Amino acid sequence: MPRDVDVCTETVIRRPCDEVAAYAGDPTHAPEWYANISSVEWRTPPPVAVGSRMDFVATFLGRRLAYTYEVAELEPNRRLVMRTADGPFPMETTYTWEPVGDGTRMTLRNRGRPGGLSALAGPFMAAAMRRANRKDLAALKTRLEGPS
Repeated sequence: MPRDVDVCTETVIRRPCDEVAAYAGDPTHAPEWYANISSVEWRTPPPVAVGSRMDFVATFLGRRLAYTYEVAELEPNRRLVMRTADGPFPMETTYTWEPVGDGTRMTLRNRGRPGGLSALAGPFMAAAMRRANRKDLAALKTRLEGPS
């Protein structure tokens, strides 16, 4: 039976919500802070809006993945939800931004149901995804805050 993958990571970035959301919520920037994403191409004209579609190419666990994300929900400076419209397995990515102290708490959540052989590796896949997400959020934090 396939096991769902549900990975949630967060960080606090010392920048205002609107700046963090503007940068992180623009898929064009994804290859700059996601280590595994090599390209993003818009299928619909930017900027991000509900219904926007983008083609992503990534590498995960040594495999090349090509998938299309569609924006399902958008609350500017608060929440962005993208779901795969086409790809190797159903996946949903949610970004949330919340003011905290002198910065923004950004949460990155990935949920999905791997199929085929990937389904058997669900727990391993979740652990690898959690490690990758932590590194990606650290890279985003460094990019937006500058070197400390």
